Amino acid sequence: MSQTNALAALPGPARAAAPRGLGRKAKAAIIVQFLLTEGADIPLSVLPDDLQAELTALLGAMRYIDRDTLNSVVGEFADELERLGLSFPGDMAGALNALDGKISSRTAMRLRKEAGVRQTGDPWQRINQLDPERLERLVQSESIEVAAVMLSKIDVAKAAQVLSRLPGEKARRIGYAISMTTGVTPEAVDRIGLSIAAQLDAEPPQAFKARPDERLGAILNYASTADRETLLSQLEEDDAGFAEAVRKAIFTFANIPDRLRAIDVPKITRDVPQEVLATALAGATSEADARTADFLLSNMSKRLSGALREEAEALGEVKTKAAEKAMGQVVAAIRDLVTAGEIEFAEPDEDG
Repeated sequence: MSQTNALAALPGPARAAAPRGLGRKAKAAIIVQFLLTEGADIPLSVLPDDLQAELTALLGAMRYIDRDTLNSVVGEFADELERLGLSFPGDMAGALNALDGKISSRTAMRLRKEAGVRQTGDPWQRINQLDPERLERLVQSESIEVAAVMLSKIDVAKAAQVLSRLPGEKARRIGYAISMTTGVTPEAVDRIGLSIAAQLDAEPPQAFKARPDERLGAILNYASTADRETLLSQLEEDDAGFAEAVRKAIFTFANIPDRLRAIDVPKITRDVPQEVLATALAGATSEADARTADFLLSNMSKRLSGALREEAEALGEVKTKAAEKAMGQVVAAIRDLVTAGEIEFAEPDEDG
C-alpha cells in the first residue's frame, strides 16, 4: 500500500482521538515509523543533531501500538497538514538557503556574518566543486595530515590533478599521510570540512570568475596579430610569468593545430560557412597560419578539402582585415562548440 493510499484508507471525522498520554514527540515518532514502513524517503538528516538523537531514542524505546492508535495519530497528522497554508524556513540559516541564488552573494555573506550563520549542508560537496587550482592552494595552506584528509574526500580524478600540481616532496609526504588515515573518525573529517568551508566563507566575493590571464587572453583573441604581439612583448618586459600565462590562454587561428583534436575538424566545417573557411585559408599566408590551413584541410573529407582549395585559389590574395575576420569566425565557432560541450580543447602541452 502506498503512503497516499494508506492515508486515504483511514477513517474520516469519526476516527477516535489519540490516547491522552501520548505526547507530540511520541506522535512524531509514530508518524516517522509509519512513513518508513510505507517506504517513504524521509530526509531526517536535515534535522538538528539533538533532534535526530532524540527521535532515534524514541523509536528505540517504543514497542508497538494498536491500529486504532495508529489511525488516530495519522489522522491527526493529516488534519494538521490540511490546515497548513504556508511554511517558512524558521531561522536565518533556512531563509538564506531558501534565497540562495535569489539575492546577491555579497548580501548573503553580510547577513551570514551578522547572524553568525555558517553555510549548511555537507561542506565536502562544496569543497569538491572547487577547481584543482583552488584546491591546490588550500592543500598548500594546510598541514600534511589535513591535506591527506582533503585528498581522500574529494573525487579521485580531481585529487590526482591536485597531487600532480604539488612539489614532489610535499606530494610524497601527503601520499604517505593518506596511508595513516585509517583511524580518522567521521567527526574529525566533518570538523575539517567545516573548518575549510569557514575559510571559503571568509573570503571576499570576487568580481570576476575567470583569472586575469584568461580575461586578457580572451580580449587578445579578437585583437589583430600585430597588436597582440606588441602587447605581449611589452607584458614580457613587465611580468614574464603573467605574459606566459596569457599566451597559454590565447586561442587564435594559429593555435588550432595545438588545441583542436583532428577528429573534431569535421564539426568545425559543419558550423562554419564554406566561403568563410575559404577566405580564412586564402588569407593564411604566415607560416603559423599556413600550418593551421594544412591541419584543417588534411582532417576533413577529400571532397570538401578539394572544393575549399579551389575556392581559396580563386579568391587569390585577400585583404588582411577580411582574412582576420574569417579566421576570427572559425575561432569563434570552435569556442562555441567547446562551450556547448561538443568538443574539448587539448592542453597546449598535450601530445597528439
